[in-house]
Amino acid sequence: MGYGTVISRGLRLRCPRCGDGKMFAGSLSMHETCDVCHYKFERAPGYFLGSIYVNYGLTSILVVIGYFSLFLTGILPHSAMLWTLGAICVLVPLIFFRYARALWCGFDQYWDPVPEDDETNDHGNATSMSSKTTA
Repeated sequence: MGYGTVISRGLRLRCPRCGDGKMFAGSLSMHETCDVCHYKFERAPGYFLGSIYVNYGLTSILVVIGYFSLFLTGILPHSAMLWTLGAICVLVPLIFFRYARALWCGFDQYWDPVPEDDETNDHGNATSMSSKTTA
């Protein structure tokens, strides 16, 4: 799986491992696991903290580009520019929330993959099903 696949699955809001299961049940609610491959999306407590950085990074880039574009062209007065950039700071994170989470899961799966034959326990540690013993 390459970066193109990771980004494609993230932008389509699909499971980072199989690419078929949907990650979200609604606008903001997420499935716990993939319907198809049973991949656990939140691998550990605080797992999605990284997606906040993705969301913040995109918002910061858009605000900086917007500020310099509006300031240098003089299209808007300063008060209107402030309100416009403030709206971007509020709306972009809300709109990009799902995509930031999906991309974060995808990049995590790319750099620290959980194979399909592994099962994730409650602590986020992957243990092979074949190594489990029954008592």
